[in-house]
Amino acid sequence: MRNNAKKIKIIRSPLALQKFSQKMLAQGKSIGLVPTMGALHKGHISLVKMSVKNNDITIASIFVNPTQFGANEDFAKYPRRLLTDAKLCSEAGADIVFAPQPKDMYPLPLQTFIHNPALETLYCGKYRPTHFAGVLSVVAKLFNIALPSRAYFGEKDFQQLHVIRKMAFDLNFPVKVIGAKTIREKSGLAMSSRNEYLSPKERAAASSIYAGLLEAKKRYAQGEFSVAKLKGIIKEKIERAGGKIQYVEIVDKRDLMPVASVSPKSVILLACHFGKTRLIDHLCLI
Repeated sequence: MRNNAKKIKIIRSPLALQKFSQKMLAQGKSIGLVPTMGALHKGHISLVKMSVKNNDITIASIFVNPTQFGANEDFAKYPRRLLTDAKLCSEAGADIVFAPQPKDMYPLPLQTFIHNPALETLYCGKYRPTHFAGVLSVVAKLFNIALPSRAYFGEKDFQQLHVIRKMAFDLNFPVKVIGAKTIREKSGLAMSSRNEYLSPKERAAASSIYAGLLEAKKRYAQGEFSVAKLKGIIKEKIERAGGKIQYVEIVDKRDLMPVASVSPKSVILLACHFGKTRLIDHLCLI
Protein backbone atom coordinates (compact mmCIF):
# COMPACT_ATOMS: atom_id res chain seq x y z
CA MET A 1 0.00 0.00 0.00
CA ARG A 2 1.13 3.55 -0.77
CA ASN A 3 1.14 6.49 1.58
CA ASN A 4 2.79 9.10 -0.62
CA ALA A 5 1.38 10.66 -3.78
CA LYS A 6 3.10 9.93 -7.06
CA LYS A 7 2.30 10.65 -10.68
CA ILE A 8 -1.01 8.96 -11.30
CA LYS A 9 -1.78 6.97 -14.43
CA ILE A 10 -4.91 7.85 -16.40
CA ILE A 11 -6.42 4.96 -18.35
CA ARG A 12 -9.24 5.54 -20.81
CA SER A 13 -9.63 2.11 -22.41
CA PRO A 14 -11.84 -0.43 -20.60
CA LEU A 15 -9.81 -3.29 -22.09
CA ALA A 16 -6.51 -1.73 -20.95
CA LEU A 17 -7.80 -1.36 -17.39
CA GLN A 18 -9.18 -4.88 -17.37
CA LYS A 19 -5.80 -6.26 -18.45
CA PHE A 20 -4.05 -4.17 -15.78
CA SER A 21 -6.39 -5.48 -13.09
CA GLN A 22 -5.99 -9.07 -14.25
CA LYS A 23 -2.21 -8.66 -13.97
CA MET A 24 -2.49 -7.20 -10.45
CA LEU A 25 -4.81 -9.99 -9.30
CA ALA A 26 -2.45 -12.60 -10.76
CA GLN A 27 0.26 -11.10 -8.54
CA GLY A 28 -1.97 -11.58 -5.52
CA LYS A 29 -2.74 -7.88 -5.08
CA SER A 30 -6.09 -6.56 -3.84
CA ILE A 31 -7.89 -3.86 -5.81
CA GLY A 32 -10.13 -1.13 -4.46
CA LEU A 33 -12.49 0.75 -6.76
CA VAL A 34 -14.03 4.17 -6.09
CA PRO A 35 -16.65 4.89 -8.79
CA THR A 36 -17.36 8.61 -9.27
CA MET A 37 -18.66 11.03 -11.86
CA GLY A 38 -15.88 13.48 -11.06
CA ALA A 39 -16.11 17.04 -9.68
CA LEU A 40 -14.55 15.47 -6.62
CA HIS A 41 -15.06 16.81 -3.10
CA LYS A 42 -13.96 15.70 0.37
CA GLY A 43 -16.55 12.94 0.41
CA HIS A 44 -15.05 11.31 -2.68
CA ILE A 45 -11.52 11.76 -1.37
CA SER A 46 -12.45 10.09 1.92
CA LEU A 47 -13.48 7.02 -0.13
CA VAL A 48 -10.19 7.06 -2.03
CA LYS A 49 -8.24 7.23 1.23
CA MET A 50 -10.30 4.38 2.67
CA SER A 51 -9.48 2.26 -0.36
CA VAL A 52 -5.77 3.12 -0.23
CA LYS A 53 -5.66 2.08 3.41
CA ASN A 54 -7.24 -1.31 2.75
CA ASN A 55 -6.03 -2.36 -0.70
CA ASP A 56 -2.77 -2.76 -2.61
CA ILE A 57 -4.11 -0.93 -5.67
CA THR A 58 -6.72 1.83 -5.77
CA ILE A 59 -8.61 2.74 -8.93
CA ALA A 60 -10.84 5.82 -9.02
CA SER A 61 -13.20 5.93 -11.97
CA ILE A 62 -14.32 9.29 -13.32
CA PHE A 63 -17.15 8.88 -15.78
CA VAL A 64 -20.24 11.01 -16.25
CA ASN A 65 -22.51 8.16 -17.22
CA PRO A 66 -25.15 9.18 -19.77
CA THR A 67 -27.40 6.17 -19.17
CA GLN A 68 -28.31 7.29 -15.63
CA PHE A 69 -29.49 10.74 -16.71
CA GLY A 70 -33.06 11.22 -17.85
CA ALA A 71 -34.47 13.69 -20.37
CA ASN A 72 -34.01 17.32 -19.33
CA GLU A 73 -31.55 16.39 -16.56
CA ASP A 74 -28.10 17.91 -16.10
CA PHE A 75 -25.88 15.55 -18.13
CA ALA A 76 -24.58 18.31 -20.41
CA LYS A 77 -23.78 20.77 -17.62
CA TYR A 78 -22.50 18.28 -15.04
CA PRO A 79 -19.07 19.62 -13.96
CA ARG A 80 -16.09 17.98 -15.65
CA ARG A 81 -12.49 18.68 -14.60
CA LEU A 82 -10.43 15.57 -15.12
CA LEU A 83 -6.94 16.96 -14.48
CA THR A 84 -7.94 18.60 -11.20
CA ASP A 85 -9.72 15.44 -10.09
CA ALA A 86 -6.76 13.25 -11.07
CA LYS A 87 -4.45 15.45 -8.98
CA LEU A 88 -6.75 15.05 -5.96
CA CYS A 89 -6.81 11.29 -6.45
CA SER A 90 -3.02 11.19 -6.67
CA GLU A 91 -2.64 13.24 -3.50
CA ALA A 92 -5.01 10.83 -1.74
CA GLY A 93 -2.83 7.89 -2.78
CA ALA A 94 -4.73 6.37 -5.72
CA ASP A 95 -2.81 4.47 -8.38
CA ILE A 96 -5.11 4.72 -11.39
CA VAL A 97 -7.77 7.07 -12.66
CA PHE A 98 -10.08 5.32 -15.11
CA ALA A 99 -11.57 8.07 -17.26
CA PRO A 100 -13.34 6.63 -20.30
CA GLN A 101 -15.48 8.57 -22.74
CA PRO A 102 -19.06 7.44 -23.41
CA LYS A 103 -17.93 5.92 -26.72
CA ASP A 104 -15.40 3.81 -24.80
CA MET A 105 -18.01 2.44 -22.41
CA TYR A 106 -20.78 2.22 -24.98
CA PRO A 107 -19.25 1.63 -28.43
CA LEU A 108 -22.74 0.53 -29.44
CA PRO A 109 -26.02 1.66 -27.84
CA LEU A 110 -26.55 -0.26 -24.62
CA GLN A 111 -29.36 -2.78 -24.96
CA THR A 112 -28.74 -4.89 -21.86
CA PHE A 113 -29.66 -3.24 -18.56
CA ILE A 114 -29.80 -4.48 -14.97
CA HIS A 115 -33.05 -3.75 -13.14
CA ASN A 116 -34.32 -3.93 -9.58
CA PRO A 117 -38.11 -3.96 -10.09
CA ALA A 118 -38.82 -3.76 -6.36
CA LEU A 119 -36.94 -0.51 -5.80
CA GLU A 120 -36.19 1.26 -9.08
CA THR A 121 -39.59 2.98 -9.20
CA LEU A 122 -39.62 4.09 -5.54
CA TYR A 123 -38.30 7.30 -3.96
CA CYS A 124 -35.68 8.77 -6.33
CA GLY A 125 -36.72 6.20 -8.94
CA LYS A 126 -40.26 7.57 -9.01
CA TYR A 127 -38.94 10.89 -10.29
CA ARG A 128 -35.99 9.50 -12.28
CA PRO A 129 -37.54 6.41 -13.91
CA THR A 130 -34.47 5.26 -15.88
CA HIS A 131 -31.88 6.27 -13.29
CA PHE A 132 -31.28 3.08 -11.33
CA ALA A 133 -31.14 0.84 -14.39
CA GLY A 134 -28.42 3.16 -15.69
CA VAL A 135 -26.58 3.13 -12.36
CA LEU A 136 -26.71 -0.64 -11.88
CA SER A 137 -25.66 -1.33 -15.45
CA VAL A 138 -22.66 1.00 -15.40
CA VAL A 139 -21.55 -0.24 -11.97
CA ALA A 140 -21.76 -3.82 -13.23
CA LYS A 141 -19.57 -2.81 -16.17
CA LEU A 142 -17.09 -1.13 -13.83
CA PHE A 143 -16.95 -4.24 -11.64
CA ASN A 144 -16.22 -6.38 -14.71
CA ILE A 145 -13.61 -3.93 -16.04
CA ALA A 146 -11.75 -3.03 -12.83
CA LEU A 147 -12.21 -6.44 -11.13
CA PRO A 148 -12.14 -4.93 -7.63
CA SER A 149 -11.90 -6.84 -4.38
CA ARG A 150 -13.72 -3.94 -2.69
CA ALA A 151 -15.79 -1.04 -4.03
CA TYR A 152 -16.52 2.14 -2.09
CA PHE A 153 -19.64 4.30 -2.20
CA GLY A 154 -20.94 7.15 -0.07
CA GLU A 155 -24.03 6.64 2.07
CA LYS A 156 -25.49 9.98 0.99
CA ASP A 157 -26.97 8.17 -2.03
CA PHE A 158 -28.57 5.69 0.36
CA GLN A 159 -30.99 4.12 -2.10
CA GLN A 160 -28.25 3.82 -4.70
CA LEU A 161 -25.91 2.11 -2.23
CA HIS A 162 -28.66 -0.33 -1.27
CA VAL A 163 -29.50 -1.36 -4.85
CA ILE A 164 -25.81 -1.75 -5.71
CA ARG A 165 -25.28 -4.00 -2.69
CA LYS A 166 -28.33 -6.02 -3.65
CA MET A 167 -27.10 -6.37 -7.24
CA ALA A 168 -23.66 -7.55 -6.08
CA PHE A 169 -25.28 -10.09 -3.76
CA ASP A 170 -27.96 -11.32 -6.15
CA LEU A 171 -25.59 -11.69 -9.12
CA ASN A 172 -22.64 -13.09 -7.12
CA PHE A 173 -20.15 -10.39 -7.98
CA PRO A 174 -16.90 -11.25 -6.14
CA VAL A 175 -16.65 -7.78 -4.64
CA LYS A 176 -17.36 -6.37 -1.18
CA VAL A 177 -19.47 -3.21 -1.46
CA ILE A 178 -18.49 -0.78 1.29
CA GLY A 179 -20.53 2.27 2.31
CA ALA A 180 -18.95 5.30 3.97
CA LYS A 181 -20.55 7.94 6.16
CA THR A 182 -21.78 11.13 4.52
CA ILE A 183 -19.29 13.99 4.65
CA ARG A 184 -20.98 17.30 5.39
CA GLU A 185 -20.19 20.97 5.02
CA LYS A 186 -19.96 23.03 8.21
CA SER A 187 -23.62 23.96 7.77
CA GLY A 188 -24.62 20.30 7.76
CA LEU A 189 -25.38 20.23 4.04
CA ALA A 190 -24.30 16.89 2.59
CA MET A 191 -21.36 17.33 0.23
CA SER A 192 -22.34 16.82 -3.40
CA SER A 193 -20.96 17.83 -6.76
CA ARG A 194 -24.35 19.38 -7.46
CA ASN A 195 -23.90 21.84 -4.58
CA GLU A 196 -21.91 23.88 -7.10
CA TYR A 197 -25.19 24.75 -8.80
CA LEU A 198 -26.48 26.52 -5.66
CA SER A 199 -26.27 30.27 -5.24
CA PRO A 200 -24.80 31.42 -1.90
CA LYS A 201 -28.32 32.18 -0.66
CA GLU A 202 -29.63 28.77 -1.73
CA ARG A 203 -26.64 27.03 -0.22
CA ALA A 204 -27.27 28.68 3.15
CA ALA A 205 -30.97 27.84 2.99
CA ALA A 206 -30.22 24.21 2.10
CA SER A 207 -28.72 23.71 5.55
CA SER A 208 -32.35 23.33 6.62
CA ILE A 209 -32.29 19.79 5.17
CA TYR A 210 -29.96 18.43 7.81
CA ALA A 211 -31.53 20.63 10.48
CA GLY A 212 -34.89 19.05 9.70
CA LEU A 213 -33.44 15.55 9.80
CA LEU A 214 -31.79 16.20 13.15
CA GLU A 215 -34.99 17.66 14.58
CA ALA A 216 -36.92 14.55 13.51
CA LYS A 217 -34.28 12.31 15.07
CA LYS A 218 -34.48 14.33 18.30
CA ARG A 219 -38.26 14.04 18.40
CA TYR A 220 -38.01 10.30 17.80
CA ALA A 221 -35.58 10.00 20.72
CA GLN A 222 -38.15 11.85 22.84
CA GLY A 223 -40.80 9.27 22.01
CA GLU A 224 -42.42 10.39 18.75
CA PHE A 225 -42.97 7.30 16.58
CA SER A 226 -45.53 8.66 14.11
CA VAL A 227 -44.26 8.52 10.53
CA ALA A 228 -46.58 11.34 9.47
CA LYS A 229 -45.53 13.66 12.30
CA LEU A 230 -41.79 13.11 11.80
CA LYS A 231 -42.13 13.64 8.06
CA GLY A 232 -44.10 16.81 8.78
CA ILE A 233 -41.31 18.19 10.98
CA ILE A 234 -38.80 17.79 8.16
CA LYS A 235 -41.08 19.22 5.50
CA GLU A 236 -41.88 22.29 7.58
CA LYS A 237 -38.20 23.03 8.25
CA ILE A 238 -37.23 22.77 4.57
CA GLU A 239 -40.25 24.60 3.19
CA ARG A 240 -39.84 27.44 5.70
CA ALA A 241 -36.32 27.92 4.26
CA GLY A 242 -37.67 28.11 0.71
CA GLY A 243 -37.08 24.53 -0.37
CA LYS A 244 -39.55 22.48 -2.39
CA ILE A 245 -40.05 18.92 -1.17
CA GLN A 246 -40.01 16.16 -3.76
CA TYR A 247 -40.41 13.35 -1.25
CA VAL A 248 -39.77 12.49 2.39
CA GLU A 249 -40.08 8.81 3.30
CA ILE A 250 -39.26 6.74 6.36
CA VAL A 251 -38.22 3.20 5.44
CA ASP A 252 -36.68 0.07 6.90
CA LYS A 253 -32.96 0.37 6.22
CA ARG A 254 -32.70 -3.40 5.68
CA ASP A 255 -34.95 -3.53 2.60
CA LEU A 256 -35.95 0.12 2.00
CA MET A 257 -39.64 -0.68 2.28
CA PRO A 258 -41.90 1.99 3.90
CA VAL A 259 -42.63 1.51 7.60
CA ALA A 260 -45.95 1.97 9.39
CA SER A 261 -44.25 2.96 12.64
CA VAL A 262 -40.77 4.30 13.25
CA SER A 263 -38.21 1.98 14.90
CA PRO A 264 -34.44 1.84 15.46
CA LYS A 265 -34.15 0.16 12.06
CA SER A 266 -35.73 3.12 10.26
CA VAL A 267 -33.97 5.55 7.96
CA ILE A 268 -35.33 8.82 6.56
CA LEU A 269 -34.87 9.41 2.84
CA LEU A 270 -35.61 12.70 1.14
CA ALA A 271 -35.19 14.75 -1.99
CA CYS A 272 -35.96 18.43 -2.42
CA HIS A 273 -35.12 21.41 -4.60
CA PHE A 274 -33.51 24.69 -3.71
CA GLY A 275 -33.84 26.82 -6.78
CA LYS A 276 -33.33 24.47 -9.72
CA THR A 277 -30.96 22.19 -7.83
CA ARG A 278 -32.16 18.79 -6.68
CA LEU A 279 -30.59 17.63 -3.40
CA ILE A 280 -30.91 14.32 -1.59
CA ASP A 281 -30.07 13.28 1.95
CA HIS A 282 -30.83 10.63 4.55
CA LEU A 283 -30.49 9.99 8.26
CA CYS A 284 -30.63 6.74 10.24
CA LEU A 285 -32.64 7.18 13.42
CA ILE A 286 -30.17 5.10 15.45
